[in-house]
Amino acid sequence: MLGYALTRIVRMAITILVIVTGVFFATRLSGNAVDFIAGEGLGADDRAKLIAYYGLDSSLWEQYRRYLYSFADGNFGISFIERRPVSTIVMERIGPSLQLLFGAIALTLIVAVPAGIVAAIHRKSWIGSAVTSMAFLGYAIPNFILAILLILTLSFWLGWLPSSGSGTWAHFVMPLIVLSAALIASLTRFTRNAMLDVLSQDYLRTARAKGLPERTVIFKHALRNALITILSVLGLQIAGLAAAGNVVVESIFDWHGIGEMLVSAALRRDYPVLQFGVLSVAVAVILINTIVDMAYAAADPRVRLSNA
Repeated sequence: MLGYALTRIVRMAITILVIVTGVFFATRLSGNAVDFIAGEGLGADDRAKLIAYYGLDSSLWEQYRRYLYSFADGNFGISFIERRPVSTIVMERIGPSLQLLFGAIALTLIVAVPAGIVAAIHRKSWIGSAVTSMAFLGYAIPNFILAILLILTLSFWLGWLPSSGSGTWAHFVMPLIVLSAALIASLTRFTRNAMLDVLSQDYLRTARAKGLPERTVIFKHALRNALITILSVLGLQIAGLAAAGNVVVESIFDWHGIGEMLVSAALRRDYPVLQFGVLSVAVAVILINTIVDMAYAAADPRVRLSNA
């Protein structure tokens, strides 16, 4: 297990280095940030002074070297727009994003796993059909469409919830629903399929023949063996949510998190903020995948043996 963990950590470090390099050079392809910061009417001399002030007059490799060195001081550079350390700006946005992320994960687990189990147990009744139909419906509706529908219904027509912001618990309801809807639908389907595969195994019939209560058969034996598939799907969902899910939801609901910050930094060509924001999301995705891989290996020894 230790060797498997070390291998995953080395791969993670290499991946982060590749992402750091790719993000740095990709941001430079969008144009010169001074053109956005200064606007029109700036003289050539003043423009040259601004370029030198922001350190954009040196070669790309020199800027890349300074960018890597900025990691050592913990500030990761200075924002072109706000003139504050990038680390300070990102830390202010992490809290709201984590609230949505953990809230969506909790709501997904609370709703999707029991719904998938119910759909598998009652697969031949209207209950199972209803759960499966709701799952397909939730998976088919894009999150931005669902967000607009909720805003129109719950905010403009009924006036129950605020349409944007992050000041109170009421602001939290619609973003959480939109963010977790597709996750619930997807995990419900995968949980149902995993449970159906397990429920048809011979050892469950043996467990029932021994007189074990049905609750014990389902939750102790069936769910435990289906957990490997559920963990894999949940890990992919969380990684996808951390990578892209928050961007759309935070932008629509004006939720001041990492996703909204990335959109704003990209539009304003704030290189340092955009670079560190993308890097933070990438690191989060890699860490989540690594943790899930280790959890998967712990649950199924065949995984770490095949990767040894």
